[in-house]
Amino acid sequence: MPRKDEPQDKFYFVTIIFLILGLGTLLPWNFFITAIPYFQTRLCSEIHTLYGNSSKSNDFSESRNVTTQCRDEFNFNNWMTLLAQLPLLLCTLLNSFIYQWIPERVRIAGSMLAILSLFIFTAVLVEVEMDAQSFFDLTMATIWFINAFCAILQGSLFGLLTLFPQHYSSMFLSGQGMAGTFAALAMLLSMSSGANHQTTALGYFVTPCFGTFISIICYFLLYRLDFAQYYLSKSNTNSSKTYELETKAELLHPGEENGDAAGQKKAVLLLKEAEAGGIGEEKQSISVCIVLKKIWVMALTIVITFGVTLSVFPAITAKVVSNSEDEGWTKFFNPVCCFLIFNIMDWIGRSITSKTLWPGPDSKYLPLLAAIRFIFVPLFMLCHIPDHIYLPTFFQNDAWFIIFMIFFSVSNGYFVSLPMCLAPKKVLPHEGETTGALMTFFLALGLSVGAGLSFGFKALL
Repeated sequence: MPRKDEPQDKFYFVTIIFLILGLGTLLPWNFFITAIPYFQTRLCSEIHTLYGNSSKSNDFSESRNVTTQCRDEFNFNNWMTLLAQLPLLLCTLLNSFIYQWIPERVRIAGSMLAILSLFIFTAVLVEVEMDAQSFFDLTMATIWFINAFCAILQGSLFGLLTLFPQHYSSMFLSGQGMAGTFAALAMLLSMSSGANHQTTALGYFVTPCFGTFISIICYFLLYRLDFAQYYLSKSNTNSSKTYELETKAELLHPGEENGDAAGQKKAVLLLKEAEAGGIGEEKQSISVCIVLKKIWVMALTIVITFGVTLSVFPAITAKVVSNSEDEGWTKFFNPVCCFLIFNIMDWIGRSITSKTLWPGPDSKYLPLLAAIRFIFVPLFMLCHIPDHIYLPTFFQNDAWFIIFMIFFSVSNGYFVSLPMCLAPKKVLPHEGETTGALMTFFLALGLSVGAGLSFGFKALL
């Protein structure tokens, strides 16, 4: 129940800001994976068209329909995925501890400024001629550092979100889902522009620079809005402590609205302790083990979800090509059916949690439901991949790949967003930031597990 003195989110400014911040956190990852044609063009010494003619391609806009035939000497997709997730895992774990000593504004603003600088460096690199090995090394180093800062940024923002109503967490996650769609559309526009290789690649990487800059402005604007200030500062006021304790009682004892006398008594005790000054939020110690014991189901769910997703996307799915003879459809098949469909449907899956949180925070079956998605791994591996060695191509028709991708991406979005929304409901308000940091760590763990599995699944093709 909102309090009478609670300010209103005028014109939904705070909602829009969290949507943009969610968008900004995943821009780096999505712009790198959707730029695979550009990277492979610079890394591959020879490219073969789908029709068997050997040619040398320097055109980013023309490269997508031939990348599946490129000599993948550097195993770029797999290394990019792995080196993006390992720093995410390590720095997310680090963020679980440093958040107590480094101010939240320093962590968030500093990370966004670092990400902006690395994006500018990537854009400049487009214009620099160098050998393939040097370009690969610099790109991998950039991916490593940019994802390290993204880990600190995500963990800090998830902790910040625990101070706000659950609706804002859903909007933040929806913004993350939009990041992929934004990147995929930018790639399609660059492919359709007809400009030369360097111009389209440069324009492509300048776009996230503007996106990150806007995110920085929105973050600082957040602190100037009355609605945001109310939630950001409520833990430092006596009235807000009482409000949080009331919320605590509601979370711990939902039955009291039905006349649960025991729940009412515990809620009253909490309020009396607050009045006596014995339960100040800033005085309470937080045990990581206790918090983990409360949220382990949500943590396991997100590890399984991302483990399955990253094991095939994009390392396997980006290798699937159209079986059609239409040259135009073949050119846009993978960017549309792999990246664009994935990101749109993933966004829809994340947005569903703003309407329903089935099966609820007390369900023990969430990890099992997430594990069912493993069926997509063999389904994608049996699609039309030209360089199959060990496996047959069982699903020749393009429609099969599209159907698999729709269900794969919707379920990914839902099972990513669901545990992130449910975890805060399992803990006390003062444990919120620790919960956010831990959930981001397990999110990164799932991504790292999936990235590692992708090497094995690719070898089985």
